Amino acid sequence: MKAIWNNQVLAESDDTVVIENNHYFPVESLNKEYFTDSNTKSTCPWKGVASYYSLEVDGKSNHDAAWYYSDPKHAALAIKGRVAFWKGVEVVD
Repeated sequence: MKAIWNNQVLAESDDTVVIENNHYFPVESLNKEYFTDSNTKSTCPWKGVASYYSLEVDGKSNHDAAWYYSDPKHAALAIKGRVAFWKGVEVVD
């Protein structure tokens, strides 16, 4: 699987975990040069507190376009150490 935005590969892995139709990529598969930390947080009742990354690719920004659970609840342990995408990021096979 590949996560692509603004014609750049953000992450690529054969080992994604799919939860609620979102592919969670291993953090090791990220092209970190495109990611910046965000202060945004949100809460999912069964996964826990999500943190976000913003994307910066070729001078374009995509605020809070990736998220992760650094300390997921027990039911979501499969996505610990993984990142998912939205806001126009294409995930393709």
